[in-house]
Amino acid sequence: EFEGLTMANSTEKVGGFLGKMKPYTAPSWALHLNPIPSHVFSLAHVPTPIHKWNLPDLPADTEVYIKREDLCGVQLTGNKARKLEFLLAEAVSLGSDCVITMGGMQSNHCRATAVAAKYLNLDCFLILCNYEPLVEKGPTLSGNILIERLVGAHVEVANLDEFLKFGSLGLLNSLKAQLEKNGRRPYIIPVGGSNPLGTWGYIEAAREIEQQLQQPEFSETKFDCIVAPCGSSGTIVGLSIGSWLSTLKAEVHAYSVGEEPDNCYEYAQGLLDGLQANLKSRDLLHIQDARGLGYATSTTEELVVIKEVAETTGVILDPVYSGKAAYGFLKDMRENPTKWEGKRVLFIHTGGIFALYDKAIEDMSNMVGKWKRIKIDESVAPKDASQLW
Repeated sequence: EFEGLTMANSTEKVGGFLGKMKPYTAPSWALHLNPIPSHVFSLAHVPTPIHKWNLPDLPADTEVYIKREDLCGVQLTGNKARKLEFLLAEAVSLGSDCVITMGGMQSNHCRATAVAAKYLNLDCFLILCNYEPLVEKGPTLSGNILIERLVGAHVEVANLDEFLKFGSLGLLNSLKAQLEKNGRRPYIIPVGGSNPLGTWGYIEAAREIEQQLQQPEFSETKFDCIVAPCGSSGTIVGLSIGSWLSTLKAEVHAYSVGEEPDNCYEYAQGLLDGLQANLKSRDLLHIQDARGLGYATSTTEELVVIKEVAETTGVILDPVYSGKAAYGFLKDMRENPTKWEGKRVLFIHTGGIFALYDKAIEDMSNMVGKWKRIKIDESVAPKDASQLW
């Protein structure tokens, strides 16, 4: 049992799903960080399970486990839910009546924010960025966008030139000013929910992993490495702080899906400095490039890996984050087997299955065959209607 939140408390947290905002108690090993959140909501179904992941063709004596952040909810699913527990607690405590955030057209973060806001009776305004030829057509009804529009999010579309000119903060502040003129009280959530407050979502997840390893089924388990995708860096920073300060002491290997690794190190350092952690991102993290064709754009090879992993293990990855990270991770193990030999690895599945639906029709239709018109043996036909069912 650890100081602060125990596994018993975690079960209580699930029982309090969508209950009142609760005071937050930080792990004993994180009490020197600043700021420490004062309150938290229960939006995610936690603890999320950890299980053995039987990936094929692993290096000698390598074991891979997977933490199923995709199972923390249905429409509010994935790693963003943990960040939103802290961010929305602050929004409510400040008396906000709506939230604003932004991301790409198939942003998991925007979908999660839209759902979580509605859970708490807050309006949600989303700025979604797209390529110029697609902006005037408006958002489609596929993947994450369908969920956002179903729950009534207000969607505003910007093109990439506008994003590059004004930046995310410029666009968010512009919308904030417009809403304030109309008497609204908006709260800005940064891209990916990644600021020092949102980072506590994965400091808390590290505590959860630490506690899970105390359970009988994991009593002989210690992870050498934690592997996760890196987008806006909040998830990997929370994991790396938690791993460094707690008893986990696992190396954190991140695969960047949208930015050059150097930029990810800079973003991570900004979050560490914002928490007054007195740590260096390059000491805590190993970040490799897994962008491929770029953010939210999939190569055929990446989609093939998603399909093969699903077919062999039953785990469905998303094409934007966990799919790219898994592709990079598997490629790294294949090209540098000695780096991973004998290691026990925990892969963080950050959710995002809805983005896969945006790829399915156009990019994956030729990969998922195995269907044919049924041939019926007429000799087995039922003799009367009572046998039909």
